[in-house]
Order: sequence, then structure tokens, then C-alpha cells
Amino acid sequence: MTASLNMPPAVAEALGCWHAMIAAGDLGQLPELLHPQALFRSPMAFKPYAGAPMVNLILNTVLTVFEDFAYHRELASADGLSLVLEFSAKVGERELKGIDMIRFDEEGKIVEFEVMIRPMSGLQALGEEMARRLAPLLSGKAP
Repeated sequence: MTASLNMPPAVAEALGCWHAMIAAGDLGQLPELLHPQALFRSPMAFKPYAGAPMVNLILNTVLTVFEDFAYHRELASADGLSLVLEFSAKVGERELKGIDMIRFDEEGKIVEFEVMIRPMSGLQALGEEMARRLAPLLSGKAP
């Protein structure tokens, strides 16, 4: 799927790693893909979450929340540094569709990861479950 996209080799390699981790259900290599100052833009929050450790925590948590997650399409910018990955998933009984907008640097590091989700009921279910799972971690009281 990624071979037809025109992107720098480092980005193609990072994207291949991303898809392999998603397929395996294990984001263990994610820290290697994140730029130290990476940003995560949540569909639920006004301000972005900054820094590789926070982006890693959020993406690892959301992977455990989503059920039946699957990517369907990939679109790339002309320079190949920005990608849009369309996906579907479930959160409990709620089905949702969304896009991951990922911006890479020339070295293949993720510098920005933005998520958009519809419908509102799916977004609300995701937000509630993410808040439930992240609150103990962010307060220093892991479950």
C-alpha cells in the first residue's frame, strides 16, 4: 500500500514500521519513530500534547481502546512528508471513522500526529474511555 506513495525513503520506512506495529497490536518501537518534540493533536482537546513521552502514552492507550481497528486509504502530500490515513474502529458499541494526519521530518521521525473522528457519538465514547484510562497514569496513580 505504501510503495505507490511518493515519499522520502526514511518516511516510507517509518510508515512501514507504523503499519507493522499496528498489525501486531504492539507499539513497542514507537519511541524510535517519535521526534523528541512531537505533538499530538487530539480530537477532544483544544491544546496539543507535547513531547515524545506524552505522544507515546496517548497512542499506546488508544491502541488498547480501539477494537476492530483497520486502515483503509492513504494519501500523501506532494513532498511525501505529510500523510493522511483513513481508518475505522469501534469503541464499545460505537462505530467510528477517522483519519490520522501524520507529519514526518526528513529523517522519518513523527513530528505531529493529529486525529479527527466522526460521528460525535463515537468521539464521545473514545474521549470517555481515554479519560478513564489516562487519568490514573497522568496523576501518577497507575492502576
